[in-house]
Amino acid sequence: MNVLSVSNLHKRFNLEAGFFAPLGRYVHAVNGVSFSIAKNETYGLVGESGCGKTTTARLLVRMYETDEGEILFHGHDGNGEPRDVRKLKGDDFKRYRERVKYIFQDPARSLNPRMTVYEVLTSGARWSNQRRRGTGKVSLRDEAAAILEEVGLSAADLERRPAEFSGGQRQRISIARGLIMKPDVLICDEVVSALDVSIQGQILNLLLDLRAGRKSSGQDISFLFIAHDLKVASYFCDRIGVMYRGEIMEEAPATELWKNHLHPYTELLFSSVGGGSANYGIPQAGSTKEALLDEAESCAFVSRCPYAKEACVKEKPPLREISSGHLLRCQK
Repeated sequence: MNVLSVSNLHKRFNLEAGFFAPLGRYVHAVNGVSFSIAKNETYGLVGESGCGKTTTARLLVRMYETDEGEILFHGHDGNGEPRDVRKLKGDDFKRYRERVKYIFQDPARSLNPRMTVYEVLTSGARWSNQRRRGTGKVSLRDEAAAILEEVGLSAADLERRPAEFSGGQRQRISIARGLIMKPDVLICDEVVSALDVSIQGQILNLLLDLRAGRKSSGQDISFLFIAHDLKVASYFCDRIGVMYRGEIMEEAPATELWKNHLHPYTELLFSSVGGGSANYGIPQAGSTKEALLDEAESCAFVSRCPYAKEACVKEKPPLREISSGHLLRCQK
């Protein structure tokens, strides 16, 4: 059963900023993206910087409003029927924000330096506890201490401030802040990319342990994992969607994508990790931004693809299923 379903999502931004900026030129950041996340599943969105993966994630929690498309939430709140996220208002929207939590890439910027760790963890939970559970301060402190210890820190850290911690420890605090609300979905937006390689492994293993622990205790939690490193995503995710220019180019179970990736762009991403190079002789800098100014009527990857043919220029290939659970947007 799905917990989130996304269908034909579109988002564009005016190219020029400011009140007097001319209209008519847009950056098409998300172009018809569709995917779903099942209960207890980790779905990865992977691609180069600027491909639209973070914009897609932020549309799910309405940091940006969608221009077109549908986001359905199948969480356990309410009467069990899927709810259109775009139409949620007031208390319904607040409850949705409790069920779908967002962890940012840079914890130094997302954690308020003036707050203690206790205040960071419970600033959102206090409204929910007082309004719906009536939990007192003592119980909430116990809950914060327990979740902090679960992510590898100490209950004694509750009165410290974020600036007193290392980058990896601050990311653990961010994860704890998301988990304290017992969400249905945790969106992890490049949560390891700003960390040292050794710390990246620790955070990934922590997330794996948290997922396994909740599953064994009967708690449902799903992940949307945003990354630019396909090898990291293949290690952590159950299914992966590969994005380029705001489109899903290939989607498959992680093990299938690792063994049998078919799209030239997926091949590029795998080849480029760890010092490799697969840019096909096409300069990357600047090309993505210029291409995003217009919606692609041809294959979005045609200018960088070594296998491009006339049909790729004339029409955009559909995202079709080539085997069970393996989707491909390519003419090959």
